[in-house]
Amino acid sequence: MIPIQDTVQSRSVPFVTWVLILLNGLVFLHELTLPLERLEQFVALWGMIPAQLNADPTTWFTLITCMFLHGGWMHFIGNMWTLYLFGDNVEDRMGSGRFLLFYLVCGIIASLTHILIDPRSEVPTIGASGAIAGVLGAYFVLFPTSRIITLVPVFFIPMIVEIPAVFFIGVWFLSQLFSGTLALIGPGHYAGVAWWAHIGGFVAGLAVLPIFKQSRRQYGRFYADEYWPW
Repeated sequence: MIPIQDTVQSRSVPFVTWVLILLNGLVFLHELTLPLERLEQFVALWGMIPAQLNADPTTWFTLITCMFLHGGWMHFIGNMWTLYLFGDNVEDRMGSGRFLLFYLVCGIIASLTHILIDPRSEVPTIGASGAIAGVLGAYFVLFPTSRIITLVPVFFIPMIVEIPAVFFIGVWFLSQLFSGTLALIGPGHYAGVAWWAHIGGFVAGLAVLPIFKQSRRQYGRFYADEYWPW
C-alpha cells in the first residue's frame, strides 16, 4: 500500500515539516557526493551505534544526528514522503515549536528502544523512521476519522482506494511488531531494519502526545468535531 494523500486539510503552513524535509535532503545530497570509503566514515561518525554509545556516552549527539542520515534513495524518499503526508496535520495541531520538540523526542526514544533491544550492535543506525513513527502515532490519535487515499496493487493492477487512517496506520504498526518479533526469534532473516526503533517511536508518539498537543482553546481555530476525539 502506497499512501498518496490524506483527507485532512492543514490550516497553517507546516514550517517545521518543510525544514525537516529540507535538512534531510541536504544531508542526503551530501552523502551522494561522498566516495564509498568516506561515506562509511561519515555514517560511522554521525550514525547511532548502540555498542559505541553504551561504551562512550559522550557520543549521545548521535541520537539526534542519526535521524538526518539515510541509506539510499528508497529509504530517503519513503521517509520524507510519509513525513510530508502526515507531518503537516500533526504540526498544525501542536504548533511548530512543540512539533519540532515532539519529533526529536520520538526519534531519541526510538533510538533508545533499539539500544535496549540490541545493545551490542556495532551497525550504525540511521534514518528518520523512528521520529516519523512518532508522527504516525500522533496522527492515529488526533485524526481517527481521516482517510488515506492509497495506491493498492491488486493482481498487478494499480487501484486507488480510500482507507481509514486508523486501519492504514494500524496495519503498518502491526507489520512492524510482527517483523520485530521475528527479528528477535531469527535475527539472520530480518536484519538490516531497526524494527524496534519504529515500534518505540510509534509508542512514544502515543505516550507523549498529551504533553505536546494543543487544546481547542490554545489552537484558536476550528477543526470539524469529527477530527477532535476529545
